[in-house]
Amino acid sequence: MYGELVPVGGGDTIPLLRPTLTIGRRESCDICLRFGNVSGQHCQLVLESGYWFIQDLNSQNGTKVNGHRVVRKRLDPGDTLGLAKHKFTVQYSPVALGASGPPPGDDEAIESVMGKSLLERAGLQRRLGGESSRYDVTNDAKGQLKRKRSADD
Repeated sequence: MYGELVPVGGGDTIPLLRPTLTIGRRESCDICLRFGNVSGQHCQLVLESGYWFIQDLNSQNGTKVNGHRVVRKRLDPGDTLGLAKHKFTVQYSPVALGASGPPPGDDEAIESVMGKSLLERAGLQRRLGGESSRYDVTNDAKGQLKRKRSADD
């Protein structure tokens, strides 16, 4: 056994029996959760270098780790995994699963992109000399982005 998911608030624990597990409402999933708000194939658990990682599979109601919605994230022992409205505590021992040294890097790039505004992610807002400069694409007549004039211009 590679660990277990313990339902928050009580219930039967779910053993993690293989290094790759699909979680969802479908009978074909490795861990079947028969709840209407859980997607057919909700997420996937993958064991990498002694640590569990969660990967959301474009679920309708999302996958959360410690209350934060994630696309992919390392699960540390004791973390709370939320699948739709259902919460589980992740219990396992990285050392017993062959981990040596510090945990592998998490997908910090995804988190750093999610920390930016939509304009920054689209490349429409740039920092110039500590000030933000916004571009007005609605007045773009010839395929070029133009700087939006402020009241001071």
